[in-house]
Formats: sequence, C-alpha cells, structure tokens
Amino acid sequence: MSTSGQVPAPLAPLRLHLPDEPAGRREDWRAAVLAGTDLADVVGGDDGIASWLWARWSTLAAHGMAEPAFSAVVVDYQRELWLWLTGDRLWEQCCAGLIGRVGRRLGRAS
Repeated sequence: MSTSGQVPAPLAPLRLHLPDEPAGRREDWRAAVLAGTDLADVVGGDDGIASWLWARWSTLAAHGMAEPAFSAVVVDYQRELWLWLTGDRLWEQCCAGLIGRVGRRLGRAS
C-alpha cells in the first residue's frame, strides 16, 4: 500500500528485449582487452558492456534490480561476453543467455 492509502498497480511481467548488436562498441571493447585492460573492467566499467545494456534495460530497476546488482550479473557472465567479443558467439546467443540469467536472479529476489 502506498502512503496515499492506495494499492499500487502490479508491474507487468518483465520482458527484456534483444537490443541491436553494438557492433562499433564491440570492436572498441575487444581492442581494449587485447591492449591489456582487464576483461572485468571492460564488462563492468563506467563505459562498459553492463552500462551499455543498463541504458537499454533500465526497466529492471522497477522490478527490483539496482544497477550495481545488474552489473555484477553481467560481470559474472564475462566469459560468454568474451566469446561474443572474439566472434565465437552470436550477439543473439549471448544476450539470450544473459536475459535468462537476469530473470533467474530476479526470481531469487522475490
């Protein structure tokens, strides 16, 4: 119940969309790792993959996942993201797995 005495409307089920592949960014992120930047920093850093995805999936906040928790999930998924960066995984495969992982983490929080 809210402070006004009204019951808030229930949230619609979470459905994360598959964003278009960040092809240009992919090359920058891959080059950074090959130049010596730690993969976890490329994935979870301020200008990394997690923040790029958060900008597209910020609806997660309304479902109870804060950005730092989301970033932690994405960093834990860094092996698969590295395979995407190197061309061994398709963006669609990588994102679908990450969407499933995020959904499972939200399920645990409920």
